[in-house]
Amino acid sequence: MEPPRGFWLSLGRFICFLPYFVGLLILGLIKGIIFCPLICLIMTIGNSAIILGLWPVHVVWTNYSILRSIKFRPVLKLLLCFLATVLLLLWPVIGIVGSIIGGAAYGLLSPMFATFKAVGEGTTDKFFHCIYDGTWDTVRQSFTLIRDFYDVCYHSYKEVMSDLQHQGPQEGKCHKIRLLHLPGAILAGILGFLVDVPVISLVAICKSPIMLIKGWHRLFHDCIGREGPFLETICVPFAGLAILLWPLAVAGAVLASMVSSIFLGAYAGAVVYQESSLWNGLCYIVASLSIYDEYSNDVLDLQGGPCFPRPRYRRKDAEPEPDSRASSFSRPASFRRSVSRTPSIKAPMVDLKPFELLDSLFEECKRHGEMMVFEGLITVEDIVNAKSNKDSGKVISIGLPAYCLLQALLRSIKANSAGILLSNNVTEITSANRPKDVIFDWFFNPLLIIKDQIKAQNLSEAEEDYFCKLVLLSGDPERLKKLNIGSAPESELRQAELHALARRLRGITKSISRYPTFRRRFEDSIKIISEELAKKNEASKSAPERQVFTRSRSAFARMFSQRSFKNRTDSNGPPVVTERELEIA
Repeated sequence: MEPPRGFWLSLGRFICFLPYFVGLLILGLIKGIIFCPLICLIMTIGNSAIILGLWPVHVVWTNYSILRSIKFRPVLKLLLCFLATVLLLLWPVIGIVGSIIGGAAYGLLSPMFATFKAVGEGTTDKFFHCIYDGTWDTVRQSFTLIRDFYDVCYHSYKEVMSDLQHQGPQEGKCHKIRLLHLPGAILAGILGFLVDVPVISLVAICKSPIMLIKGWHRLFHDCIGREGPFLETICVPFAGLAILLWPLAVAGAVLASMVSSIFLGAYAGAVVYQESSLWNGLCYIVASLSIYDEYSNDVLDLQGGPCFPRPRYRRKDAEPEPDSRASSFSRPASFRRSVSRTPSIKAPMVDLKPFELLDSLFEECKRHGEMMVFEGLITVEDIVNAKSNKDSGKVISIGLPAYCLLQALLRSIKANSAGILLSNNVTEITSANRPKDVIFDWFFNPLLIIKDQIKAQNLSEAEEDYFCKLVLLSGDPERLKKLNIGSAPESELRQAELHALARRLRGITKSISRYPTFRRRFEDSIKIISEELAKKNEASKSAPERQVFTRSRSAFARMFSQRSFKNRTDSNGPPVVTERELEIA
């Protein structure tokens, strides 16, 4: 029986593509080797200067914020100060070493990926871009990364410490520490570390060959059949690079398992403290091994249960107490159904990046900011305070992004969207196609929740306008009282619900503002808004002058019109102009 022609055609194309791919790989590697030392030096010097320069401020201000906070009891404050000081002593070493490794990795990989991207569809003059891309733009991007790192270490850190100082305890109860349970928690944490780290590391090392073989098998199968990551032409170079670098990915997964085992085992101390039982902590140490084994089996698509029992370590656990070894080996509900894999993706997927929501947000900030400048809602004082970091989230820094997020949520509600509809009314971010980014989930899931809460309110047009102005100006109560933001709902309960939603949305926006790159992008938006405000002020200043000039020109035109000129002209002299006409002129 003759093999299918599609297989041999795909295999032939793959063989013809190999020299092309190897040439691009060598070119990208050469550029990476050339620029890796420079990029590593730039990022190491820049990040190290930020870390060492702000380190005294971090030490003093962190301890001061903990001591001033009203959320903790005195004993817990002292313990937190001690732990924070230990972490801050390790921070310069960790930060500088991480900057060296991250700078070297970025300097090596960025030119390589830029070289492959230069041959993608839609690129003109591919030969030039293969040589140029990944060189100067990588150097420029390294300075941008340093700027974002500074914003996080200074501005985001300052806001977090400010919240720690001023936020009160939840439900009116201060956090306290139970000294009697500390020895048991420390003992369980040490035992968890001693048990979980070697056992989990051994399990990860034993399963690494399976991960290597299965990964290669899947990648080669997709490569020959043009499935999965090899379906799109632009993804072929990256998928081919993944085949070569797959052993590094496996080694990274093993290393990540070893590092995570430290925290997984040390969490036994938290279980002992929360459950007030040393026995529950010991049960967690055994159960954590089972949890990791189940998770690794699910990732590798291995059948069968874990090799470790899974005793119950929570008193309020909804699952019944396991009474036999067979129940201990059964998978939990979240792992009982194996993950199904589709053989191929026949439709192109929408590539949503973690910063796509931020990009749409800042485009909205520019557009709505320009409109608010002309409406008078944004003034010169707001711009000056935002630039000098004196705004404190009143109107510009928090109010404007929160207003734009609200517009996106209202737009999604009116379109009956399951997720968040971006400003182009085409791209939709849902739970299915959202970027697989942990930090992105911190903001995306609360936005979906508050979208459902706003939808449940079923706002009228007047209430919607009032709610939008409330989100924008609620950070400045004085201006909120002076400006007419619309008629408030007659029901006091309705007003309280809208105020609570406005505070919640502004709180989510404040959390988003601590995201890396947010401040840099927001300052670009503020610059554009300030330019529009300057144009408006110049137009308003020149308008009276143009009006006076127009009136004067019309007066002189009337004075020296042909008819009046003849009436006021004698035979031998110039025309006679009366005092009244001069006053008018």
